[in-house]
Amino acid sequence: MNTVLVTAATGTVGSALIPALRARGVTVRAMTRDPGRVVPGAETVVADLRDPGSVAAALKGVDAAFLNSPSAEDAAALQIQFADLARDAGVHRLVLLSQYAARADSPVRFLRWHAEVEAHLRTLGLDHTVLRPNLYLQALLAFAGPIAQGWFAAPIGDAAVSAIDTRDIAAAAAAVLTGTGHTGHTYTLTGPRAVTHHEIAEALAAAIGREVTFRDASAEEFTAALTGLLPPWQLDGLVEDYAHYARGEAAEVHTSVADLTGHPARDLTEFARDHAAQFTPQEVR
Repeated sequence: MNTVLVTAATGTVGSALIPALRARGVTVRAMTRDPGRVVPGAETVVADLRDPGSVAAALKGVDAAFLNSPSAEDAAALQIQFADLARDAGVHRLVLLSQYAARADSPVRFLRWHAEVEAHLRTLGLDHTVLRPNLYLQALLAFAGPIAQGWFAAPIGDAAVSAIDTRDIAAAAAAVLTGTGHTGHTYTLTGPRAVTHHEIAEALAAAIGREVTFRDASAEEFTAALTGLLPPWQLDGLVEDYAHYARGEAAEVHTSVADLTGHPARDLTEFARDHAAQFTPQEVR
């Protein structure tokens, strides 16, 4: 592939995907909504998924596209519209970032929405591949404040999750976008083992040299703590996500990262070591 369009290029996955693609000799076109943003190492294009004209312009001359989008209540409709525009633009390959265990009958709204997009892609006759990553280890960065103070909480109990480092998601995406033999495949992306939040706390404590404790919270306590910080639909969806984790439905380990990249998925301990500074109290830094 000569030119790859990366949506959500300044996000956690997109920002790691751009250098991974460049390392494979690919020209990257980075899509951002911010007209004042220049993405290093890429041709920056300003486009918004809610503006089909801007997306169509961004897709011109593109060989492959990586589809990811910010969390939104109408994310499925926006991604379906993007896929249609990619097909109409003659894009040869589309790689969709979905989610672990996406299915149409899931009690988790995010998983239903992802399944809807996956189902639509199958109707387009487009060379496409689906990536279904598990819980991002980088999601812990949202808890950096309390972790720096020695604790964090979530409604998950002792359930283990095969959480993944987003750098491995990017590496897998780069392999699929530039390689062959992936048409029509769905890859579930996980870390090398399933870990509990107590084990996450231990790994973070070892990395920063300070005690970190995980506290199990009820769904009601979790909701109360985040009310006003997230829109109601997103908070309700997050609670559904954690209930899915708490039921033990996200513990299975897959080898897709190693199979696609030739390198084992990063362990929790490597994530903790590499991000230790972000979990360290300000006065200690």
